[in-house]
Parts: sequence; C-alpha cells; structure tokens
Amino acid sequence: MADSDTRWKWGALTARRLAPAPAPPLSPAPSPAPLPSSSPFSAPAPAPLPHGAAAGPARAGAKEAAGPVGAGGEGAGADGAGVPGPEAVVTGYVLRGRATPTARQLAEAGLGTPREVTGAEFLRAVREEAYDVVVLALVGGAVQAMLHGLATAAPRRRPVVVTGYVGVVYEKLADGLLLRHGADLVLANSPYDARRFRAVYEGVGADPSAVVRAALPFLGGAPHRRVPGRHTVVFAAQPSVPATRADRMYLLRRLAAHARLHPDREVLLKLRSKPGEHTTHIEELPYQRLARSLPQPPNLRLVYGNMGRVLDVTDLLVTVSSTAALEALHRGVPTAVLTDLGVREALGNHHFIGSGLLTSWDRLDAGDEPVPDPVWLADQGVSPPAPGGPAPDAVAAGGGADDAFAEARARVAALLARDALPPIAPYYTRASAPGYLPGILARHRLDASGTEPVPSAPGTSGAPGTRAGRGAGRVRRALRDAAREAARGAYRHGVQHVAPVIRRLGEL
Repeated sequence: MADSDTRWKWGALTARRLAPAPAPPLSPAPSPAPLPSSSPFSAPAPAPLPHGAAAGPARAGAKEAAGPVGAGGEGAGADGAGVPGPEAVVTGYVLRGRATPTARQLAEAGLGTPREVTGAEFLRAVREEAYDVVVLALVGGAVQAMLHGLATAAPRRRPVVVTGYVGVVYEKLADGLLLRHGADLVLANSPYDARRFRAVYEGVGADPSAVVRAALPFLGGAPHRRVPGRHTVVFAAQPSVPATRADRMYLLRRLAAHARLHPDREVLLKLRSKPGEHTTHIEELPYQRLARSLPQPPNLRLVYGNMGRVLDVTDLLVTVSSTAALEALHRGVPTAVLTDLGVREALGNHHFIGSGLLTSWDRLDAGDEPVPDPVWLADQGVSPPAPGGPAPDAVAAGGGADDAFAEARARVAALLARDALPPIAPYYTRASAPGYLPGILARHRLDASGTEPVPSAPGTSGAPGTRAGRGAGRVRRALRDAAREAARGAYRHGVQHVAPVIRRLGEL
C-alpha cells in the first residue's frame, strides 16, 4: 500500500524482497540501453526488475494471483526462510488522494498497476483477502491510521505488518518513527538508521524490537565504467529542496555555467516529474518552468525517466541531498553533494557530513571530484563495487555477500509460523496522545477506535442496516467524495499555478 510514486517503488520492491521466492517480472523488461545523445529522454521506460520485482504488499502461500497485480514463482528458493506455500502473490494498492501517482509515473517504475483505493477500502480488502503480509509504504500519519484500522478491522488472523522509509531520513525522525510504531517490522535502510530508530523507541519507553536492518531495495545496477570520450554530468533535482526561487535559479545558472565551461561534457538536469504531476513532496517551482528564462548551452538537456537508466551513463552525479546519491555511490559513480547554499538541516545535506562528498560548483568546475569515506559508506548501507568487480546487488547492500533482507525475511517467516500474532499495539493511543491521534485517524475517515465512522446514529430513519440508511449513506459518500476531489483539484491548481504568480508579483 503506497501513497506516492517514490513510496510505490519502495513498497513494491520491498514486498518482493520479503517474498520467499522472487517471482518472474509481470512483463518482459528491456535491458538498460545507453542514453542516445539525440534523445530528449522524456518517454517513460520500464526499469529492469531486480529479482523479479513486482508490486506490494506481499501475499505468501497463495495458489493464484489475486487482484490486478500478481505474479507467481515455483519453489521456496535458496533463501525461502520457511514461508509456507509454493508461490508468492503480490497485490498492489495506492492510497487515493493528493499525491496519487499518475499513470506515467507508475508505468515508469515498471512495477505493474496498483489498485487505487481509500484507506477504508484498503482495510476492507485486507479483511476479505486475508493477506499474510502487508507492506505500508505510506507517510507516517497514514501508517498510524492503517495500524489502528488493522487492529480493529483485520480478519481473525491478522497479517504481518511491515513499514519503513523510502530513503534518507533527515527530518521529523521522532515524529515519523512514533507514527510507524506498532508495525511488526520497521525496516531500517542502514546500520546508522537502525541505531537511531532503536534509540528513539527506547527513549520514549516504546518497544524497539520491531526495528530490523535491511537496505534500500532499489540499490544495484551495473557498476560504473569510464567510457573513453564520454563525460556525463547529471544534476539530480529534488521537488522540495531547495524551496525558494532564488536558490533554484542559482543552481540552474551554475549548471548552465558548468556546461559552457566544459563543452566536451554532456550535462543533464534529471527531473523527478513533469509539471502537474505529484511526487512524494510537492514541487511549487518546477525546474522546467524556471529554465525557460535562461539561455541553455547545447550540451545541457532536461531529462526524465528512470534514475537507474540515467545512472548507466553518468560519470558524475551532483545533488543537494537526493537519495539518488546513494544509488550512484552503490554503483561506484563519482558523486558530489553541494555546499553552495550552505550545509543545513533544511536542505538535508547535513546528512552527508563525514561522507567526504561535500563540495561546491567552483571545485567541480575546476575538475575536482570528491572521494567518499568508506567507513561512512558502510554505515549508510552502501557497498560500492570493487575495481573491476561485479556490481553489488541491492539485497547485499552494506553486507558484502550477505543478503540484507535475510533478517527481515526470517522475522516474517517466524511470525507467520506462530499460531496467533500479538495484537497491534501502536505507541500512540487514546490514552497517550488524546490531542493528536484522533485528528490523524479522522483524516482517513476513522474514528478514535480505528473503525470507520457510522454515517448516522442508530434508531433514526437513516440508520445503517435499513434501506433508507444505506441509500442515504451512499448519497452522502458520493457527495463527500465529489467535494473532496474538487478541493484537491483546487489545491493542486493553487500550488502549481496561483502561488508562483503571487510569489513573482511579490518579488517585483
């Protein structure tokens, strides 16, 4: 279950890592191809699926695919971890709302097409389908709502619940972690994250045993190889960092200046999404629009598409704080984290203190390339390939030849083998957070007990269970959904069109 394009990719790949035997891809995926110099790279292309990645959440032990996304594989595999059943079936859902991925974004991920549902519809699906494992790839508040909903709406045997983070955790650490507490597994992407997660839980008196070290599931790909005569510099843009127009224009000018200073290099501005599309974070000032006001040298191009394919031809990745830096480092691609706008928590580049990657455009213009610190890399769960050696796989991130998801898979298998699972017990309850939890649940149409609110009181003419009550409830839901969609549309228009105009007027 996911609520944005990036979290959909993380959740789907994580679900397949937890499955006992990775199934074949849903459809054949083309091998990575070099990026043609004449191509605008704007057409989405499905990414190769490592180990048969499909979509999440995972359902083990099923005989047939259930739902719109499903794939089966025979055998338990070398690392089956004892999960019962010969096949693993994966069904995907996205949470209908403001950040629902577009069809293009989902197709670009190459992970199948999920079913779009509300939170209440997802809880009903879990109850009816009786999934063994549910992966919640959601923002913290949505995870908390689903945990309370699963605690009351799950079938007789509830599923194992897994959650985690899609990338670098550099803000709202305590808030996000406590909202995820109550899941059976809270995946940490590195040894560094595992230590921090446990420290937060222990510090508030919450059980830290759910924290399990894993890795970012999309690490991997071909190791970097220098190609004679090729020097491709890629700037990985982020939708929310930096936030101001002045800072974004500065980065665009420096990128263009680097391209002019090095006409022999191909300089690419890698964009997350097209204008009007929503990502994990809202982008108020798309680089595409800002770039129109600047003259562009011929060797500078704006590109879209799967980051893995872009990294196939990257010789230097430059970013402010994107998780793409970890993907690049894992492949051995030279990587630079900019300090031009400062090293600040608001930018997220403070996460890279001690990495050896912090540098500036002035140094990059002069030909310098940062050298990463190997101890920092290992602590971040990143394993660059040895010179001349094969690319490290995603599941081996930070662990050499060891499978980084082995512990998580074994934990899931042990829970599935139990006669009964313990009740879901989130840190936030009506007793511990009476002024915080009800608002979180209400945003997902759940009452304080974690169940869906009754539209009208019993004993009235519109009471549930009567024909009039059911009809009135359907009308109310239809009107409420229509009003909600209209409000979302107005919000999108305001963020993407009205707000930038007002900001420009204010700068006059």
